[in-house]
Amino acid sequence: MSDPFPEIKSKHSLVAKYVTQPIWEKLSRAVTKTSGFSLSQAIACAVQFDNQHCGIYAGDWDSYKVFADVFDPLIQEYHGISADAVHTSDMDVNKIKGNIDPSAPVHSTRIRVGRSIDGFGLSPGITKEQRLGVESLMKKAFANLTGDLAGTYYPLTGMNEAVRQQLVDDHFLFVSGDRNLIAAGMERDWPEGRGIFHNKDKTFLTWVNEEDQLRIISMQAGGDVRGVFDRLARGIKAVGDSVKAES
Repeated sequence: MSDPFPEIKSKHSLVAKYVTQPIWEKLSRAVTKTSGFSLSQAIACAVQFDNQHCGIYAGDWDSYKVFADVFDPLIQEYHGISADAVHTSDMDVNKIKGNIDPSAPVHSTRIRVGRSIDGFGLSPGITKEQRLGVESLMKKAFANLTGDLAGTYYPLTGMNEAVRQQLVDDHFLFVSGDRNLIAAGMERDWPEGRGIFHNKDKTFLTWVNEEDQLRIISMQAGGDVRGVFDRLARGIKAVGDSVKAES
């Protein structure tokens, strides 16, 4: 027994290609263990809107396993990879040779990554309790950062107007209202459990519980890509080590 097959408005999306009637009948009532996420929730954007290319979000790590019949071929087509492809990560700044010509008219450089903490749902599926748990863990982790990475965490809940305006002026503040994020369930309980961390120099930032659990950002004026990447790599390691220490 399955739920009624949904009308997928994004008819040319990857969701429309891979969420077929047989797949729907197989998976429509399955839910994940971490956050109780369903395939219906995963494809909400493709069902609600007619302009999606992918149209799917994972609600937690389990989603990739429980709904593998959809996610595996969709991801492989989107990224042009084979079924046996393995993700690799290399944050060795010493492998960056050269840099942007200092005379080039580069206003600023920003490099950012998304990171997730094992055991918590991803933004589309995360429960309120899990979201608050991520924020609580990150508050402790941020307090352990030292040197040029040390700074202050600003929760969106209860933020005073002077702080809010300064974050707006710095172009750091993320806001609600994105229709895709709303449809995908990422703005539930807004703004609770969300916030922004930045160091004293405003060159190292982390957004907490926006579209990603963590969005880690390194930035500065000018075109020193190597310097920006070096800070990012150090920041990712420091945040990761601090999270593990506090977990």
